[in-house]
Order: sequence, then structure tokens, then C-alpha cells
Amino acid sequence: MLRVSLLSLCLFGSAAAAAELGAEIERGARRLESRVIETRRDLHQHPELGNRETRTAFVVAERLGALGLEVRTGVAKTGVVGVLRGALPGPVLALRADMDALPVTEETNLPFASEVRAQYGGQEVGVMHACGHDAHTAILLGVAELLSGLRERLAGTVLFVFQPAEEGPPPGEEGGAPLMLKEGVFAGPKPEAIFALHTDSELAAGEVAVVAGPAMASSDRLRIVVHGRGTHASAPWRGVDPVAVAARIILALESLPAREVDARKPSVVSIAALHGGVRYNVIPDEVELLGTVRTLDPELQRELHARIERTATNLAEASGATATVELTERNPITVNDARLVERMRPTLARTAKLVPALPRTGAEDFAWFAQQVPGLYFWLGVRDPGTPVAEAAPNHSPRFLVDDGALAVGVRTLAQLVVDYAATAKKPETEKAEPKQKTAPKPASPPQPAPKKR
Repeated sequence: MLRVSLLSLCLFGSAAAAAELGAEIERGARRLESRVIETRRDLHQHPELGNRETRTAFVVAERLGALGLEVRTGVAKTGVVGVLRGALPGPVLALRADMDALPVTEETNLPFASEVRAQYGGQEVGVMHACGHDAHTAILLGVAELLSGLRERLAGTVLFVFQPAEEGPPPGEEGGAPLMLKEGVFAGPKPEAIFALHTDSELAAGEVAVVAGPAMASSDRLRIVVHGRGTHASAPWRGVDPVAVAARIILALESLPAREVDARKPSVVSIAALHGGVRYNVIPDEVELLGTVRTLDPELQRELHARIERTATNLAEASGATATVELTERNPITVNDARLVERMRPTLARTAKLVPALPRTGAEDFAWFAQQVPGLYFWLGVRDPGTPVAEAAPNHSPRFLVDDGALAVGVRTLAQLVVDYAATAKKPETEKAEPKQKTAPKPASPPQPAPKKR
């Protein structure tokens, strides 16, 4: 009876401590809100492309160091990792934010809009945080500051992973999550779970959404080169027109998901770029097509690859041309650990308005982290609640906007996930009390050497 009472007291004390920490996290998120907003606006005004996030990395490392965290820099070129060790025993967890921007010229007219220009793909382009990575970085810095102030009551260790090149490294370079893993981001200490969020303009500020299992699609890069025979545009019969063949291939490929794939399995084939020819009256020798393939099922991914190659090569051959097809996997399917999602769903519902969601055909290189340890990736609403969904610019748009009110929601949600995970972690079972001896105990055996670790 006494043992049951003591156990109940411990559980009550643990629950009370967790509730007290939750209240402190809420107050801390409100207190840090203006600082997080200021950081996000600064990062927005100074965006940097993948593997080139030098200023961003400096800001992150300086802030983490000032908080007293262990800091590693230069991970995967410009990545930064901060380690916060709580005063209490507990699990090792990782929180990840991506830092890179996109080659997009901003059209928001914000007072802190980007005017940065850079070289990308051999041409000068505008650079913009058109996907919200500035918000991700600012939020995670806010979480680091909040939790570092609670370290005396924090159970376990937190890895703050600031990742470069999520949108992909420049051609010919390694980068992103695969390179961070290759360089030992989880080598020590290794987390037992990892969490991340992503801004979403379809959701209103204050809302979050999560999907258990496959949450975001695989991402494959598609390149097709159609080889014809150039000629004068006034006499197309004297050559083989690769432009016309490319047009037929585009229409056929984009109809594959609608006519040759099970409609219950989402998939996308999109051609996003077509390069060929230099003059209005000269039919070129070849045309290059660039695109992407997205699926949420590995078997369908393999099947679709085969259909794309067959369709492109056969259509080209039927017209007297040839086609070479290259499919390169960039990101695998992002799979949220189902048990982890169910375990942490109450936290998401408590810190924000949790709304229903479906898997997305967007892709994320968070998938590589989630292949190493259980992962939970959720969407954070950033749309102004007064703006209809149909009028909100999507991610990757030059008019993409982030409602500042969403930032504090992201801070308190990530911080609370850490605390709640630790509070629900399995504790070693207390040894059962030995029954009272009715007879004299046997002499103790000599101590045995501890078994060697293998």
C-alpha cells in the first residue's frame, strides 16, 4: 500500500512539474515573440542560397554560443548544430530547421523585402525566402533560448540542427540532410526522435496539421533529351523536329497519373522547363526537358519511372527521333513515425489548433533524417486569418507571406514537444522489494565481474 502511495505521489509530482513547465513555456514564447519576429525579418532581408548560408550560419552560431550551448559549425558546409544538456536525466531529441532561400525575385513590397541578387544556374537571379525557412530558423533560435532558460528543470538533451541546402545544393555539389548525416550530425549524441515544422500558407496562423505515415512525397528529378535532326523551319520534312516530339512527350507524360496510375495513389509528373533552339526559323538538333516526379508509394515510384522511360523513348522512335531519359532521386518519401505522431498528437492539439490534413506531394529532405530515427514533421499555418485561402500566395511564390503571429505558436509547440516527450519517456522499472526472509539468509556469493560490453 505504501509503495502504491509513493508511486502515485511521484506520478502526481511529475505531472505537476510538467504542467508548471508548460505554463513557463507559454509565458516564454510570449516574452520572446518580438525577438523572434525581429530575427525572422532580419533573415528575410538577407536570404542566402543553398550551401552559401554564411551570414545566416554566423547569426545562428553566435546566438547559440551566447546561450551557453555546445556549438558545431561547418557541418555540411554551412550547417550549425547546438547541443543543450538539461540538468535532469532524459532522452536525446533533435529539432531541425532549414536555412536556405530560393532563386526567386521578391514581389511582396514588405519594408524588409529582399533585394539580394546572386548567381544561380549561370545567371543572375533574385533571392528570396519564398518557402519560410527564415521563419523556421527564427523559431528554432527562439526555442533554443526558451529551453536554455529552463535547463535546470529540463530532462534530457536537445540537438538544435540548423540545416543548409534543403532546397537542394548547387549542381555538382553535395549538401543538405544527406551530407549532414554523412558528416556525423547524429554521431554523438544520437537522438531517439527528431521533430521539425514547415510553414504552410493554406493553414491560418494558429493552426497546425500532421499526418501519420507517408506525409510528403518522394522527389525525383527528370531530364529528357530528345535528339532529332535540325533543318530550316520552312522545310520540316527535311529533318526530324525535336520540338514537336518534345511537345507530344510532355502531353503524354503529364497524363500518366490520370490514365495509367491507380487514382487512389497520388502521383505527379510535371515538366517545368524546356530548352531548345535559338532562332525562330531554325529547327534545332535537340531539345531538353526538365521536370519532377512525385509519389507517396515506393512501388508506384518504380512503376512510374518505367512508364516514363517507355513513353518518352517510344514516342520519340515513332517520330524518327530518339530520347534519353534520366531519373535521379533527390528525396525519399517523408514518413512520420505513426507511434510518435499518436504519442505527441495531444501536445499539438494543446499548443495550437490541430486541423485534419492529407499527405502532400511536396517533398522534404527531412525524409533522410526520419530514415535514421523516428521523425515527426508537421505543418505550421502562416496565413493571415483574414485572407481567404484562394487569395494566399503559395510557398515558392514571389508573393509568399508569413503572418508574424504564427511564430510564437511554432516556438511553444516545438518546445512543448520536447518537454512532453521527456515526460512520457519510459523510466526504468523500480526494483520490486524482496519478500521478508523467514529463515536465515544464505551466505552472500562473491561478487562477479561485470560482463564485457560488445
